[in-house]
Amino acid sequence: MNFPPFSDPSTIGTFYIPDTATAIAAGQTASLKPAAQDEQKVILLLVDPQVDFIHKDGALSVPGAVADTRRTIEWLYRNINQVTAIAASLDSHTPLQIFYPTWWIDENGHPPAPYTAITAEDVREGRWQPLIEPEWSRQYVEILEAQSKKVLMIWPYHTMIGTPGQAITPALYEAIAYHAGARGAQPTFLNKGFIAKTEHYSLLEPEVKVPEARLGELNTGFLDMLAGYDLIYVAGQAKSHCVLETVTSFMRYFQGQSDIIERTRFLMDCTSSVQHPDINFEAIATEALETFARQGMHQVLSTDPIG
Repeated sequence: MNFPPFSDPSTIGTFYIPDTATAIAAGQTASLKPAAQDEQKVILLLVDPQVDFIHKDGALSVPGAVADTRRTIEWLYRNINQVTAIAASLDSHTPLQIFYPTWWIDENGHPPAPYTAITAEDVREGRWQPLIEPEWSRQYVEILEAQSKKVLMIWPYHTMIGTPGQAITPALYEAIAYHAGARGAQPTFLNKGFIAKTEHYSLLEPEVKVPEARLGELNTGFLDMLAGYDLIYVAGQAKSHCVLETVTSFMRYFQGQSDIIERTRFLMDCTSSVQHPDINFEAIATEALETFARQGMHQVLSTDPIG
């Protein structure tokens, strides 16, 4: 795969200031038709393609994410004349959130370590106590288990708003900028995860709804926009969490609409799962994706032709 002259594949997974001007200018000189003229409308949906998830020294680094990202960039450059639009989500967090150690203490007044699972029973029995919004927090873990069939996971601080870890990994950002210049197509960026009192894995909805907050409910407008494309390609990090939950939201919203579901293409070699010492997240993700495949979602590789 030949990268444009300005793009050095050896920089994938390293942090630097993207050369946006050069990337856009290179795209503008590529002599490609405008995206608006595409007969087949193709969108690439990138879930949380950010430094903290992709880089090996990222705060919540996903094993395999650097190689995933290289394949994603290669796919985009190879298919640049067929990709109509790109949308990317950015996980965006603040210091005090329900899944961070700042929110909880144990019976001895100590915060939980990252990767601690807090169950509803733990909270009922007082093994973990919320420091912030106690009534909501106690209800939250109950609702999470009843509705989402999950327990609350405490995560390391990651993708903090305003830090380098929140940024789209630079080599991929340059590829997005190149596409914008080459096809005259404005990329769409969606910030999510900033509502302090809920988790927000899926870029389409939080785990527990917060109706009074911006993006506190299902983003039906964005879903309806996706339905306007002939093909919807999905990649990003992490397969076991934000990518899987995004696809889950999509599949639930379009349940029974096989014509839309069959347009989805899950890029299997452009995403990887979080590793946990006790939980096999990869197995959980694989089982869910196989269920979606039986419902019509296509599992593809980045080397497969568009279609």
